[in-house]
Amino acid sequence: MIISSVETFATEYVSLVRVRTDDGDEGWGQVSPYHADLTAEVVHRQVASHVLGMDADDIEALNQVVLDREHKFQGTYLYRALCGVDSALWDIRGKRAGKSVSQLLGGNRSEFPVYASSMKRDISPRQEAERMLALRDQYGYHSFKFRIAAECGHDIDQWPGRTEEIVKTMRATLGDDVTLLVDANSGFTPKKAIEVGHMLTDFGVSHYEEPCPYWELDWTREVTRALDIDVTGGEQDNNMIVWKQMIDSHAVDIVQPDICYMGGITRTLKVAEYAKQAGIPCTLHSANLSMVTLFSLHFMAAIENAGKYVEFSIEGSDYYPWQQHIFSPGFEIRDGNLLLSDKPGWGIEIEPEWIALSDYRVSYNKASS
Repeated sequence: MIISSVETFATEYVSLVRVRTDDGDEGWGQVSPYHADLTAEVVHRQVASHVLGMDADDIEALNQVVLDREHKFQGTYLYRALCGVDSALWDIRGKRAGKSVSQLLGGNRSEFPVYASSMKRDISPRQEAERMLALRDQYGYHSFKFRIAAECGHDIDQWPGRTEEIVKTMRATLGDDVTLLVDANSGFTPKKAIEVGHMLTDFGVSHYEEPCPYWELDWTREVTRALDIDVTGGEQDNNMIVWKQMIDSHAVDIVQPDICYMGGITRTLKVAEYAKQAGIPCTLHSANLSMVTLFSLHFMAAIENAGKYVEFSIEGSDYYPWQQHIFSPGFEIRDGNLLLSDKPGWGIEIEPEWIALSDYRVSYNKASS
């Protein structure tokens, strides 16, 4: 089962990858969103150039070959591109086995709890609470994440007093029976993060994401040790050395790798396994409704140390117009749970209309052409 071609279908925000083999198999994957047209170029120059002609079933070896041969270029674009091929190969593996990717990984669940995840900071606390309340009534969400601080804010709030106000408003509006999570997006120094963390604890918030600049691992560790609330992080990281440092030192209470940023399923499994050995839960980062949430659902429904829920963005076409109509069937939420298909591979079909609007490129295995 030799990889015969790697194709990309790219827009500025999303690039899908199709891998085909000489046996007639084909699988679909996706690179990480944002600047996806640039990442598609990396797919062909620095990933496809190495994996064409290799055994499609030996996914771990394929990953290692790419990273070895591109050892001078192990930055985010390489991992974002690698995810496109890796995730397509898992689709092929599932289809050949007649199993979903989750089943391949040992899962047997048909649904998984989600938390409703807001991406907005330019929204008043009252407006945010009211839309969360409406979504709770419509979809049965039990858990909600909202934004505090300002992104990379250096202790400056989105506007003065917003963090304190939104925490109080969300709890008062949604009541004591729901789970509240917050994301600070690298907003605070340790002193301020700890101060905010005590306030979050007072209002029963259970998840405090990326309180400090993610590259300041010592700062995050200081916050984690000072608070009772679960401090979480890791979405931006793809370097295994950093992951080992984070996990070995318990810099966070919950790890949050992003499958697309990490380079795919294969490398993310290694992070989850390492965290499991350290007794740390894994709750993936999946902040939009492209294929990253699909990957995360299959993954979380299978690993032993899965956290309580899958992140599910509540932002629609007004906020992320590029995430619409990529594949079918779409996501379905029932009673706060995301339904999981047992169809082979990723269990989806790519929409021809989306493909027609993308830029196409293909790399072939020259030995078989």
